[in-house]
Parts: sequence; structure tokens; C-alpha cells
Amino acid sequence: MRTTPLAKTSDIKRKWYLIDATDIALGRLSTVVASILRGKNKPQYTPNVDTGDNVVIINAGKLKLTGRKATDKIYYHHSSWRGGLKAVPAGQMLAENPVRLVELSVKGMLPKNTLGRQEFKKLHVYAGADHQQTAQQPEKLDINKLI
Repeated sequence: MRTTPLAKTSDIKRKWYLIDATDIALGRLSTVVASILRGKNKPQYTPNVDTGDNVVIINAGKLKLTGRKATDKIYYHHSSWRGGLKAVPAGQMLAENPVRLVELSVKGMLPKNTLGRQEFKKLHVYAGADHQQTAQQPEKLDINKLI
């Protein structure tokens, strides 16, 4: 009887990908990035092991929100004080803090457990074109070909 080979953390070879977010819809970017972080693009994908790669996203401030998401999509957070509910529209968040917008979108597509938090740490988002991962020599990934 043959068993399915399962990945071990010692056998995983991690790559670095560089994604330019200019004129790409937020949801399409997030789904591709979450899939890479989980390792679903690899043949040795195992659901309970972190088999994913590292992702660097540049030009997060230039991504686009389709439809009426800029005004209708609201991000909420609470300060834990009475009356402390804060609401920020997606368009305002894109203008003020595009890094946080991309991180929230990708984090919502990862598992809500220890494995998901571990996978999220491999995401690096920058609002501009400069990034700090040049030493890792990330491979440029064209997201339009994957969509």
C-alpha cells in the first residue's frame, strides 16, 4: 500500500517573489498572494505544514479598488472603550495607509490559527517602489499572467 508523500519543514525550499501592485485590483492581488504564502502553487503542498514562499509587494499605493469599494467598503476596529468603534472607508485607507489595506486583505484569506500567523510573517508590503529585500534577490512575478 502506497501512501501520499507529506512535506516536512526540513525539505521545503523557499523562494522569494516580487509583485508590483500597480493597477491591479485588491482582491485579485490578495488571492494570488495568499495562495503563494500557503504554498498551494507547489506540488508538495500539505495543509498542516507551512510550505509557502516569501512575497514582497511594491507600489501598494497604486493598486485599484473596483466598483464602489472606495466608499462602500468599511474597515472597523474597536478601541475597547465605550463608544470606541472606528470606521474607515477603503478609499481613505488606500490614501493614508495602503500597506495596512493590503495586509488586512491578505490576512483575511489565511487560516485563523498558528499556521496562518506563521505564513503571514512571510509577507512584506511597501507603499512605494523601494524595498529592503534586495539581498534575497526576489524573482519578479507577473500577476496578470496568473489571473
